Amino acid sequence: MKKHLTRGYRISKYVVYKETLVNTTEKFWSFLGSVIGIGLIAFIQDKLLTTNDNVFLIGSFGASCVLVYGIIESPLAQPRNLVGGHVVSAIIGVTVFKLCPDVIWLTAPLAVSLSIIGMQYTKTLHPPGGATALIAVSGSAKIKALGYFYVLYPVLAGVTILLIVALVFNNLTSKRSYPAGGRLLRLLKRRAGFKRAR
Repeated sequence: MKKHLTRGYRISKYVVYKETLVNTTEKFWSFLGSVIGIGLIAFIQDKLLTTNDNVFLIGSFGASCVLVYGIIESPLAQPRNLVGGHVVSAIIGVTVFKLCPDVIWLTAPLAVSLSIIGMQYTKTLHPPGGATALIAVSGSAKIKALGYFYVLYPVLAGVTILLIVALVFNNLTSKRSYPAGGRLLRLLKRRAGFKRAR
């Protein structure tokens, strides 16, 4: 019986791992940041762009929000990774599509695999970057027609919005600091009269 209980406890530790438990304050700031970040991109797409240009909100931005608003201390959520990972992956995705258009069984795995290698070499590993590369080869005709402009818009423009929102909302409270180990932000807060909680 004791062996059975010990095994059950071990399994439950993996299912409800302490890192997945997030306090209410963290949940609030994660929610607020992601609502504002994705909301701005969606607003720009819906209200400010013509219907012909309506390719600003891509799926990989949702995954980036989980990292940059939900687990801000993760090395994969840092600004270099957010921006660099998406940009490197977008360049690779578009290049793969240009080399082998309409061969999805080849372009999809190549785009994702090469983007992983590209992010590893540039030290910009950001998991949603793989989706950005995949979107470049499997997305709509509008996305494919953008060619390398896809890198600038929607990718770079979108991640810039997510980054700016992350820098603002992840630093509004003394309990959160983004980027991780952000000495510059702590210094700016001190100079502005804020007290950093330790």
